[in-house]
Amino acid sequence: MTDSLQNFLTRAEGLLSRLEAWLPPATAAVDWSASVAFRYRKRGGRCVLEPVRHVAGIRLQDLREVEPQKLRLLQNTEQFVSGRPANNVLLTGARGTGKSSLIKAVLNEFSDRGLRLIEVDKADLVELPDLIDLVAERPERFVIFCDDLSFDDGEAGYKALKSILDGSVAAASENVLIYATSNRRHLLPEHMRDNLGYTHTEDGEVHPGEAVEEKISLSERFGLWLSFYPFSQAEYLAITAQWLRSFGVDEAVILAARQPALVWALERGSRSGRVAYQFARDLAGRGGLEHVAAAVADSTPPEGLDHV
Repeated sequence: MTDSLQNFLTRAEGLLSRLEAWLPPATAAVDWSASVAFRYRKRGGRCVLEPVRHVAGIRLQDLREVEPQKLRLLQNTEQFVSGRPANNVLLTGARGTGKSSLIKAVLNEFSDRGLRLIEVDKADLVELPDLIDLVAERPERFVIFCDDLSFDDGEAGYKALKSILDGSVAAASENVLIYATSNRRHLLPEHMRDNLGYTHTEDGEVHPGEAVEEKISLSERFGLWLSFYPFSQAEYLAITAQWLRSFGVDEAVILAARQPALVWALERGSRSGRVAYQFARDLAGRGGLEHVAAAVADSTPPEGLDHV
């Protein structure tokens, strides 16, 4: 081998080494047996599926005062895991009312029938077509879970999700559904200036402007909408009692904890299911709960507190 050829090969190897440093590493094989839930994350310039080692153990019976929403999501997921047509689902409404918890509970209900969940951050939704291709040939049924979803104007993930739901020439595979939660029905911020696009005809007909049409077009592509509403006091107390029972609290203490639970909600300005759960954790974690019953038995509740 001549010196010039050897020099060329050495330089070529150096160039290839530098190029390899810029290229994303090869995609690692996914261990599908490691968990029933996965996170789709971008690591080192590539997206990977990471198994969730400790999946939330919440069950459907743990969730109270959301029976209509529970039944509809349960039916939709039953259709999906049975291989029948089912819809993508958008769960919207008041914060802390159990939207995300309901999806986790449905996963635990159907995981033994092949249901798997993949959580995707909003920032990674642009990779959604690649994720769907990754799982398209798998025998399991996959729910892609987007939690607390909302977009600002011009975000790339908005159009990627919109195309996958309904609009792209490449349809989502039959073993994939998208379940998303949001505090916003239409997922995009709505501004007063958007109404400037409205026009009125002489006969009084109103034509929405294009800006408004764009804002509602994404949520319309979810086939099933489930709405969640703030809880009444009675519903809040029922949820609190359910969580206290799940922590093994005695019924007498649960009854005695009624007033402290209302005060806890007042201090936080919310009677949500999340607040009820936090109160139950606090009370159950303190130990020696009998003092709560004794304190309430020896005192008169503040007038009107039961009607907060």
